[in-house]
Amino acid sequence: MLRAALLDVSLYEEVEADRRATGQSAMVVVLSSVAAGVGGLAQHGAWPLVWYTIAAVASWWIWAYVAYWIGTRLLPSPTTRADSGELLRTIGFSSAPGVLRILAIVHPIAPFAFVASTIWMLVAMVIAVRQALDYPGTARALAVCAIGFPIYASTLAVAMLLLGPWPL
Repeated sequence: MLRAALLDVSLYEEVEADRRATGQSAMVVVLSSVAAGVGGLAQHGAWPLVWYTIAAVASWWIWAYVAYWIGTRLLPSPTTRADSGELLRTIGFSSAPGVLRILAIVHPIAPFAFVASTIWMLVAMVIAVRQALDYPGTARALAVCAIGFPIYASTLAVAMLLLGPWPL
């Protein structure tokens, strides 16, 4: 997780190639979402912890498949070779900076912790997408994320509303 959070490109390549890392990737998503839930304990109690974790795992799965479709069908490069599992694994690991959301338990820094970790996760997602889709540069990965991230965010928002709101 540390290597993923430090944006270590070689880690994303390793995860992309290791089919056994899907479970580890899911655990990164769970840990990140639990950290967000713990960060909100003081303000919202324990209820959001469970619901946020469920919503985060569901939206991770959807986001990986959306990114896969966009990257391989809409914006492939000549070097693009990927399967949906590669996106699941790399995007899951890109959630690693989300563990910093646990710092939101300290109320004065809560907004900063959420904003900073979200931006960091977005940067990690671009790297994850670039590596999983074997793009030679970052521009296409940025485009995949720019197109797909609103779908991911909307999915997460809808899930949160259906499962129980968790306002900041």
